[in-house]
Amino acid sequence: MASYNLGHSGFFAGFPLSATNNPNPITELIASDMSEVNQVIRNKLHSEVPLVNQIAEYIISAGGKRIRPVLVLLVANAYQYQGKHHHELAAIVEFIHTATLLHDDVVDESSLRRGRKTANALFGNAASVLVGDFLYSRAFQMMVSINNMQIMQILADATNVIAEGEVLQLLNMHDPDVTEERYLQVIRSKTAKLFEAAAEIGALIAGANAQEIEAAGEYGRSLGTAFQLIDDVLDYSGNAEDIGKNVGDDLREGKPTLPLIYLMKNGSAAEQELVRACIENGDESKFDAILKAITSSGALAYTQNEAVKAADRAAAAIVGLPESSYKQAMVQLCAFAVGRNH
Repeated sequence: MASYNLGHSGFFAGFPLSATNNPNPITELIASDMSEVNQVIRNKLHSEVPLVNQIAEYIISAGGKRIRPVLVLLVANAYQYQGKHHHELAAIVEFIHTATLLHDDVVDESSLRRGRKTANALFGNAASVLVGDFLYSRAFQMMVSINNMQIMQILADATNVIAEGEVLQLLNMHDPDVTEERYLQVIRSKTAKLFEAAAEIGALIAGANAQEIEAAGEYGRSLGTAFQLIDDVLDYSGNAEDIGKNVGDDLREGKPTLPLIYLMKNGSAAEQELVRACIENGDESKFDAILKAITSSGALAYTQNEAVKAADRAAAAIVGLPESSYKQAMVQLCAFAVGRNH
């Protein structure tokens, strides 16, 4: 396995729209690009309908790690792209991601994201869903303006797969018999697919060949998997202030994530029965008992290790990239993915 320097997991603080001068290595490297992306986001968010502006601004301005647009920029620059389309592509990817967040929070009945009330908690479910639709459709308007059919194909396929992943996750809810493979299928569809697409279009716009685009896609897909698996760990081992959402949300929603799946397979009969009841009923009142069981059973360590394996695959996928500060940053993202606390 790769030897990541996990002691610097806090170097990547995200790119809030009002602050692109973060001194951390990656933010420094692409600060001017992110400034351009932020301007595109501002310009393209505009609507003649005030509520659309209000909700879209609210969720976009919450910041977050902005990993997906960062992937577009890093990969495009790693392949020495000289144009401006990567800024618009990065904004498109962020719009697609933001639309999925709006819809996710409604489906999951979430009340907290990125340390703030969710849009649905503030504005209601109907408005959140419709503004999510607005962001999706605006993203496709922007794709058309770039006039590259292959990029449109990649992003159209990605949004379709993401939607399938959302339905798969819905089918898995409150089902304690979900297998690890079924769960990983959800991750690949719901989370990793947009990471994959972001990396692929970054390579594509820079003129990379088919093999290089495929390698970029593998990097994004594996990185996205690592991110989601660590999110699973943090839902049990993090705290709300760090992760920006309520700890135990997955349990409350009856989501059989990998720590619970591992415990269902490897725990004692009593532990398995506890997990089964909690998943079936969405019972977060047993959170402390579940946390003790998944910690003592090695479920969190197992999930962390699977995330490291995914990060290793991501780093291995870009070994053939020419050496540059952008390639180094892409490897640093692998370290961040598995070493973060938020």
